Amino acid sequence: MIKAIFFDLSGVLFEGNHPIEHAAKTINRLEHGGLILRFITNTSRKTRQQILSELHAMDFQIQEDQLFTAPEAAKSWCIQRNLSPYCLVHSNIKSEFEEIETPPFNAVVIGDAEHDMSYENLDKAFEVLSTGAPLIAIGNNRYFKDEDRLHLDTGPFVKALEFASEQQAIVTGKPSTAFFEQVIASTGCKRHEILMIGDDVISDIEGARKAGLKACLVKTGKYQPGDELKISPPADVASDVTAAINHMLPAI
Repeated sequence: MIKAIFFDLSGVLFEGNHPIEHAAKTINRLEHGGLILRFITNTSRKTRQQILSELHAMDFQIQEDQLFTAPEAAKSWCIQRNLSPYCLVHSNIKSEFEEIETPPFNAVVIGDAEHDMSYENLDKAFEVLSTGAPLIAIGNNRYFKDEDRLHLDTGPFVKALEFASEQQAIVTGKPSTAFFEQVIASTGCKRHEILMIGDDVISDIEGARKAGLKACLVKTGKYQPGDELKISPPADVASDVTAAINHMLPAI
């Protein structure tokens, strides 16, 4: 029996600045049905408060303690290990890392830096990594969808730095099992009692499965035809988040 549901945000609840049809009503219905809801995102262009404000503006009445973000997981990972990282992150979240981004740097944190993902900044990150410092990736997604087209996400740049520094990045967001376990612990539920709904077959669906959760892929957001076949066994798939709930939890 499903007692908790984890939702990805962009591409599942909304696309760009527009909520996906019926998504807000579905979330409210689940809240009133007594299910435990968590919202987990690799988004690294916005602070927690920016994310919450935008969700509230779209009528998603999500509480702060229900939201888990990959940038916060990366910051916590560094603090726990007393690291001072060079942070190649978006200007919107740069202030979130100010307290730990103090030279000399002994790590690199990389996220979706958008316009700041320049050769100069990537080369600075490589300079730090060349000393043997670890590479911490907020996420490892290949691409994301914003409005009407796909855009490069953090993953391709993570791969470039991995190749140059001859090391494997430590991913602190999805599909990291440790990230999922942090969210699982907040629910008090057993793994088989939790469902993950996402639009990324690797980060959301395969990541959730590896953490022991049930999962359903939606055909909104970044979904591309055939994505469900990229993992084995193929992912359960639904047209959107409302259809996913009706398919996976027919009694709700």
